Amino acid sequence: MTAELRVPALEFDRVDRETRQAAQQALAQGRSAIVVEVIEARGSAPRGVGTRMLVETGSAVGTIGGGHLELRALQTARTLLAANTPLPQSEHFPLGPALGQCCGGAVTLGYEWLSADALTRWPEPAPLFHLQLYGAGHVGRAIATLLATLDVDVDWIDEREAEFPRLTTLGAPWPAHIRQVCVDAVEAEVGSAPTGAFYLVLTHEHELDLRISEAILRRGDFGYLGLIGSKTKRARFVRRFEQRGLAAQVIARMTCPIGVEGIAGKQPEVLALAVVAQLLQAARRDAA
Repeated sequence: MTAELRVPALEFDRVDRETRQAAQQALAQGRSAIVVEVIEARGSAPRGVGTRMLVETGSAVGTIGGGHLELRALQTARTLLAANTPLPQSEHFPLGPALGQCCGGAVTLGYEWLSADALTRWPEPAPLFHLQLYGAGHVGRAIATLLATLDVDVDWIDEREAEFPRLTTLGAPWPAHIRQVCVDAVEAEVGSAPTGAFYLVLTHEHELDLRISEAILRRGDFGYLGLIGSKTKRARFVRRFEQRGLAAQVIARMTCPIGVEGIAGKQPEVLALAVVAQLLQAARRDAA
């Protein structure tokens, strides 16, 4: 398997991170496992180069795309485990002719024993983006619940500690990458974000939204700034920002209303879907 392969940032997701963590645990416990890796992907393929799956005799973690391709990979890996063969192997699959899948592409899979060297060459991906999410109301909770399933880094900020729910809207505990931050001067948190961070502003007060948004615009190095509200709210905020001397080209980078177009509905869960989709679009744009 080739150490020089570069992996596009957005090919990784939370499943890939959890797969690597499972591999670390298996190695630490001395369990035998096979790492299955997509080492080449051409045309229409279910997963990209660098995607990995960890296979043990009675379990598997991660996915290289599902379907017949993954079934064959599991069979091969478990054959290697049973035979205790010392050599890594690879298989090439034209997905349509060989496996009857509708994808028109081709995938080459590599197989190797889990080892310290294999783990060293298994990159730990950076999060898709760092987000400061301002507001723990209904929409904020719905957005945070979706983000809990993604490989992102989130500071969830509100001055009202009681508004932070103990569980996601689906009843699951909050993962470590969703950090709840309760502070009095929430706009001061803008300065703690890394360069290129994303921001979503959807608090319970328009004046608080204004202060936070102004701090972000004055900082200027944001990758995305989304402000909840209507076109009327945007127009009012733009006038205020212009009166305070903010440059028009910086103000123009603010997204308000938020969310991808074409998704109708004002329910928190519907808004959350539209907004998270927009965040992913912005992350793809920045990665290009």
